[in-house]
Amino acid sequence: MGMPPHATNAEKVWIWIFRIFCTLVFIFLIGPLLVIIPLSFNAEPYFTFSPKMLAFDPEGYSLRWYADFFNSDRWMGSIYNSFFIAICATLVSTVLGTVAALGLSSRYMPYRSVVMGLLISPMIVPLIISAAAMFFFYSKINLVQTYIGVILAHAALGTPFVVITVTSTLMGFDHSLTRAAANLGAPPIRTFFKVILPLVTPGVISGALFAFITSFDEIVVVLFISGPEQRTAPIQMWSGIREQISPTILAVATLLVCLSIVLLTTLELLRRRNERLRGLSPG
Repeated sequence: MGMPPHATNAEKVWIWIFRIFCTLVFIFLIGPLLVIIPLSFNAEPYFTFSPKMLAFDPEGYSLRWYADFFNSDRWMGSIYNSFFIAICATLVSTVLGTVAALGLSSRYMPYRSVVMGLLISPMIVPLIISAAAMFFFYSKINLVQTYIGVILAHAALGTPFVVITVTSTLMGFDHSLTRAAANLGAPPIRTFFKVILPLVTPGVISGALFAFITSFDEIVVVLFISGPEQRTAPIQMWSGIREQISPTILAVATLLVCLSIVLLTTLELLRRRNERLRGLSPG
């Protein structure tokens, strides 16, 4: 974005200071990733740049740590557990969060603010407290060290994201469409699937992606509730740092960064599509 033609000298200086500050903040946030990604191709079993890497010698780079990751039963098992648990938890949290958002968007909903506060409380309460509470609760109903217990715990953490995104989408929803469908004789279920759901789908998918990321990256709750069979990728990375430091962790981290980039790109595309559907941006 260029400078506004009507900007004064003081305003131009302020704009440049603001841009430099934003650039420094971006570098501070993205800096660790810029270190992890090249180190994952290190041919030596170290977490530092070797002289050959600094000299851009091809012998200093290797895919051995990616090969170790794909050939390791422990790593592949943890990745499978992470995807399985995250997908199941996402489905549960998406259904619950969407239904809750539809109820909160109704003008007949009593105590809306109180219910909303309760639904998003898992985002506010520290994870260590939520994990301890879930452990004591699940231990009484024999859900500790089970896939169902981990999935339900992750669903509880992901549901608030679905509630917030779907609720924000429904705020700009034109309820005259549902009244028109009712006047034409459509039952509520048909109105939901034919009118409401297509328009709020971007918000539902965005919330589902946030819930998936929350479940996939969760480690605190898993430490309390999971057992050896529910070992996820974050737990495997945590154990690898404590027990046996290997650059394979850097390879896994690089792959997870790529996955996050894909998901964030999808979220941005959905956001722009939602704005076009609501008429907030040109098509």
